[in-house]
Amino acid sequence: MGANEHGVCIGNEAVWGREEVCDDEALLGMDLVRLGLERADTAEKALTVIVELLEKYGQGGNCMESHMAFTYHNSFLIADRKEAWVLETSGKYWAAEKVEGGVRNISNQLSITTKIDREHPELREYAKSKGWWDGEKEFDFAATYSYVNTARMTTSGGRYCEGYKLLNKHKGSITSEIMMEILRDKESGINMEGGFMTTGSMVSVLPQQPNLPCIHFFTGTPDPARSVFKPFIFVPSITQLLKTSSPTFGHDDPVKKQPRFQNKPDRRHELYKKHESAAVVMETKEGQGKEMLKKIQELEKQKISEMEPILQNGHLDVNQVANLFAQCVEDELKIYS
Repeated sequence: MGANEHGVCIGNEAVWGREEVCDDEALLGMDLVRLGLERADTAEKALTVIVELLEKYGQGGNCMESHMAFTYHNSFLIADRKEAWVLETSGKYWAAEKVEGGVRNISNQLSITTKIDREHPELREYAKSKGWWDGEKEFDFAATYSYVNTARMTTSGGRYCEGYKLLNKHKGSITSEIMMEILRDKESGINMEGGFMTTGSMVSVLPQQPNLPCIHFFTGTPDPARSVFKPFIFVPSITQLLKTSSPTFGHDDPVKKQPRFQNKPDRRHELYKKHESAAVVMETKEGQGKEMLKKIQELEKQKISEMEPILQNGHLDVNQVANLFAQCVEDELKIYS
């Protein structure tokens, strides 16, 4: 997931379906997110960038730095100040739905049904050739390209369904704080634990008025229930984010060598390491852990409060904002120390 200086935001999820996932090296979902953000200044342009790259290079390859293969197709939620799209893929085939209103989420399943606003030119013919669609009944992308019972998608109790329920509960009154609470919800499976723990979280506020800045809140750490959503605004001369940048290994990086993944370097940045130690304290030392959690919650609340006047009138001190995220990281590190 990520955002760019134009207010374009993209998140992606792993999905599976009838089409086999390619093990050969190609573009990963994370690659497509980065390239979409690098090259597009609107949500629909980002969608176009992604599907053109998908057609030219395909998607596939191992998504883990491990001998254990973990491969998948991708779905994307793409938004800007004016519009939002859901893009879902199956190999090189894809369908896109423009979000017209209400709430919309993605998770680990195909979710576009009969409302298809853009699609791969051979999407339906390919499905017919595989015997997945008879060409007679209404074309339902998720039902055709996966095994999802689309009639029960929002009532089945899965992660997608639970996410939809949480969003729908607050429809019309969703704030950044409510979105953060949804991302922290463990019972629903949104905030994942265990081997596939939620490794980072993001909430973006994208005002429709062009004179107001987009504000993005990033944790930069796992488990949002024990993390700080820190504000970030794109301005010139942003302070270099050294303490949340993963180390680089140049030509010695194992991912650049054949055969791949013979060893796994430590890619944790400084905040990640300190947060990891703090999470153990929060889990095992009741008194100290509660106090630490209280302090990071207060820090987050303070930063959200500081963003409110900026969102209301658009006035900001560019020099101060350039250091906004980096300073919040320093404040968080002090709590962990």
